Amino acid sequence: MNKFRFFLPFILVLITLTGCMYPEEKLVQNQVPYKDQLDSVQSAVEQFQEANGGILPIKTRDAETPIYQKYPIDFKKIAPKYLSEPPGNAYENGGIFQYVLVDVEENPTVKLLDLRIAETIREIKMRIEANGYPPFKDQIADNIYTLDFKKIGYKQEPVATSPFTNQNLHFIISTDGEIFVDYRSDLYQAIKSTKLDLNEGEDIRHILVNESMFVPAYSLPYTIDKSTSEPIFLEK
Repeated sequence: MNKFRFFLPFILVLITLTGCMYPEEKLVQNQVPYKDQLDSVQSAVEQFQEANGGILPIKTRDAETPIYQKYPIDFKKIAPKYLSEPPGNAYENGGIFQYVLVDVEENPTVKLLDLRIAETIREIKMRIEANGYPPFKDQIADNIYTLDFKKIGYKQEPVATSPFTNQNLHFIISTDGEIFVDYRSDLYQAIKSTKLDLNEGEDIRHILVNESMFVPAYSLPYTIDKSTSEPIFLEK
């Protein structure tokens, strides 16, 4: 009995520390992209497709949805039959990533969309609505502008962390009030490193997707300026 009394405080401290450590450990797991998790979801998608006559396990989105947000995976269709549960970093399991499909017609491939970008865009839009109008700053392309973030209450400009280069990317706005991430710096690096034969007028965002686990979330289409070999916005 005396021995038990001696060890009881130690046991309580250990339980407390364990309880404090778990949420932090869980949080880290929910924010880290793992290739093996991507592979397991890819396998589950392929098994579902084969068993269902080519149908893909995706949620329905309207035709106007941007291409890299258009085909989110519906985990209810593949778990637990083909996958025990959604990965820990998936939004459906408390994570920060949405699992999406690209190239659905030819080669359905699982990629990740960072939802932290969506949260920042939501906040920017709320501040614009409170301000009453978008504080356009500099025009950088037809119908595309930078924002004067100080006019909507930001002390520092909000940025998105690139999943491709880990660099800070700027938010931009269209004349109809939609907020996007500017991936030109990422594309410039990809163009220089891949040496692909790109055609002016084609959407070149695929060069980011093909070499990564991610998609360029909330992006506009880009093409290449053949005279400078630099990325530019692809005009409609």
